[in-house]
Parts: sequence; C-alpha cells; structure tokens
Amino acid sequence: MTRLSVNVNKIATLRNARGGNNPDVVKIAIDCEAFGAQGITVHPRPDERHITYQDVLNLKEVVSTEFNIEGYPDKRYMELVKKIKPNQATLVPDPPNALTSNAGWDTVTHKEYLIDIISELKLHDIRTSIFVDTNLANIEGAKAVGANRIELYTEPYAINFMQNKAEAIKPFILAAEKALSIGLGINAGHDLDLKNLKYLVNTIPYIDEVSIGHALISDALYFGLENTIQMYLQQLS
Repeated sequence: MTRLSVNVNKIATLRNARGGNNPDVVKIAIDCEAFGAQGITVHPRPDERHITYQDVLNLKEVVSTEFNIEGYPDKRYMELVKKIKPNQATLVPDPPNALTSNAGWDTVTHKEYLIDIISELKLHDIRTSIFVDTNLANIEGAKAVGANRIELYTEPYAINFMQNKAEAIKPFILAAEKALSIGLGINAGHDLDLKNLKYLVNTIPYIDEVSIGHALISDALYFGLENTIQMYLQQLS
C-alpha cells in the first residue's frame, strides 16, 4: 500500500494569517498520525511564510511516523536538516521566492552539485528523494547522483486527468518503470486529490509514498480532518 504523508504547510499558513498559535501545527501533526497518516511533511521556506524553523524543531519532538523535510538545499536548509535528521529529505529546485514547487530538477546539469549535497546527507543517515519530472534522463540522473528515491512532480497528470486520464498517466508509467528498473524508490506529489489519486496508485501500484497538503487540508474544511485522512487512505488501499 502506498503510504500517505500529510503536508502541514497550509495549517501553518492559516495560523500565520492571524498570529498566535491557532491552529496548532504540532497538535494537527499529532492528530494526523492518530487519524492514520503514515508521515508528516513540511517545506520550510526562507521567509517562513508558513512552516517556521521553530515548527520544524517542535515537530521533530512529536512526529512518530516518518518525518519528511522538503526544500531547496541551500546552506540554511542543509543546516536545519542535519540538525533534525528527518527520515527523509526531499530536494526541490525552488528559488527562495517560489509560491510552490512547480518544476523538477535537471539532474544532468546539476549533477556535481547534487552529488555533493546527497553525499553530505548520507553521512547523517538521511534518505534522499529528488523532485523530478518524467524526463527519463533526469530519472537516470537521480540514480547517478546517489538519491534513494525520486518524487514525481504530478501537476501535469492532475491538470490533464479530467480530459484523458489514460493519456495523462502514460509518461508517469514510463518514468516509474524506469525508476523501478534502476533501483530507485518512487514518491509522488503535487495537486493529487480525491479525484485523481486512486487511478494513479492503481495504475502505478509500486509508488512508495504520496505527499499531499493543499487538497487534503482544503477537503478537511468540508469533511473534517479525521474523515478526510480516512478518505485519502481509502484511495490508497
């Protein structure tokens, strides 16, 4: 079964809009795990517009499933990750002012940089995942730089799903088959929701993990957090 990691960035966004600590990111993370989530994901950005440095420190103390820290591997990110030692570091190529992750790594062009970064993370026994598109050269490049997994950037799949789901998923099948054949684990994330998730994991059943934040938190406004997590888990079963 593909595992569900809940990205709690949007909880922090809501809290920061008003100040104070309501909603409480740490309590939400604990509740997500109690409701069945198999991991917690955060993406701390330099401007701390949602998850803050202190949030990451606080979450480290309570997350009992899998802790995944996403981010661009600049000096600040690397220092934080080496201090926290999460189960997984997901490397994304976002510039500091990016609204959200919207592209995968060119692992060929950035090969030497990524080798250095991943080698350093491995010294701290942190599993590494590289955010990539379905370009097979970039998947081969992820293997070449020493990554343990890739995270497939699924926005193109989500955008085209309603028009023609079979065509939308074709490049992702090929990408996942390539990753599997060269010994890479496979994660997926970006714009996955209750409409398109089940088809993805049924068609590519060897996806290890999906990371979902925006859609899941939005659905929780209607269905409640516990019920929503159960709904997503049903899509993955």
